[in-house]
Amino acid sequence: MYNTYDYDIDPELVAVNSVLGAIGQAPVQRLEYKNPEISFIYNILNEVNLDVQNEGWTFNREEGVVFKSNDKDIIPFPPNVLRIDISEGQTYRYTDVVRREGKLYDKQNHTYKFPNDITCDVTWRFNFKDLPEVFRRYITAKASVRAATQLLGNADMVKILAQQEAISRAAAMEYECNQGDYTFFGTPKGTAYRSYQPYRTLAR
Repeated sequence: MYNTYDYDIDPELVAVNSVLGAIGQAPVQRLEYKNPEISFIYNILNEVNLDVQNEGWTFNREEGVVFKSNDKDIIPFPPNVLRIDISEGQTYRYTDVVRREGKLYDKQNHTYKFPNDITCDVTWRFNFKDLPEVFRRYITAKASVRAATQLLGNADMVKILAQQEAISRAAAMEYECNQGDYTFFGTPKGTAYRSYQPYRTLAR
């Protein structure tokens, strides 16, 4: 049987109300940006959202993304990219891309021109509602600490909220480890690795 969770509720409204509750304020029915306090908290939520996503996690980090140049050999910089680097750039240093004037710029060859496709590793920026639930909760907890610090100045309250933030980050790290499928062997993505199986020796 499915639960009765209302998926039409705006996640940003839920987050703002959580922050309001954390600093002892009443919840609101909708996001009124003309209200200075609501606007302030909403801006904090967006800032924290950007800070957390900029760290680069499994859900927003992607390797081997191909970027194609236009008819002028220019590659416009995607507006939802936080970080970008050439794939295998630490090994093959033929190109070094950065954002400059809204376009990709090659620092190695000092040009905006990319006559061929380039393959990059990208950290994307997503809307708050599109994030995994565990990260929405972590961002909300982190925003609560920042709001309490700037609006209340209550050291004891900030300490309590910081503990909740630490718990939320631990949950986010658990999600990251489970979803990332990391290995200290350094096995490249798209390949298979099967560890030694003791039963194979016994089966001989």
